[in-house]
Amino acid sequence: MPNLYTWVNRRLGIMPGLSYVVHRKIPAGVNWLYTFGSATFFLFMLQAITGGLLAIYYSPSPDHAYASVQYTTQEVAFGSLIRGIHHWAASGMIVAVIAHMLRVFFMAAYKYPREMSWMVGVVLLVLTLLFGFTGYLLPWDEKAYWATVVGTELAGSAPLVGDWTMRVLRGGSELGALTLNRFYAMHVMLLPMAATLLITIHVLMVIRQGISYPPRRDE
Repeated sequence: MPNLYTWVNRRLGIMPGLSYVVHRKIPAGVNWLYTFGSATFFLFMLQAITGGLLAIYYSPSPDHAYASVQYTTQEVAFGSLIRGIHHWAASGMIVAVIAHMLRVFFMAAYKYPREMSWMVGVVLLVLTLLFGFTGYLLPWDEKAYWATVVGTELAGSAPLVGDWTMRVLRGGSELGALTLNRFYAMHVMLLPMAATLLITIHVLMVIRQGISYPPRRDE
């Protein structure tokens, strides 16, 4: 391993970059509340891995979606475990990202010079909620179907663009094959690409700007 590391480092020069990322000063007073961002990133990676495994057996069509989910859960080795991890990690990711945003807000870590990092974080919060919304339909059972009906109707109640938004989400006036395909495409392609890009930007800004100091009583 040392020889492999030396071989790679001589060709790519990764050591200075790793030192800049890893060997950073941490402000005094930083505690476990500052780990929600890292926990969110860990859960995102866990979702990517388990979601990729689930996608191997999933069929995004109304005729086969439910059966493919049942086959994965009941017949595939460790399928129930992988689906369970994906299900609960999704809820955990939403909790972690909200906790992270609340910590940043109440400790005023969104102020200068971290305003752009805060705005990117807000967009990532929206993407996290969209992950949950689009993934909820994929099992294509009764609960998922009617929950999506309600969710898309809520989107349709928005002024001016509501009806257009609902038709775009559903692929028409009613839920059907186009709806399932669109939600699947958003869940496994569009949203992950957008989230990966924004997470990279967010992390780079945190590395560049450093961790904010905890607020003090006398300030």
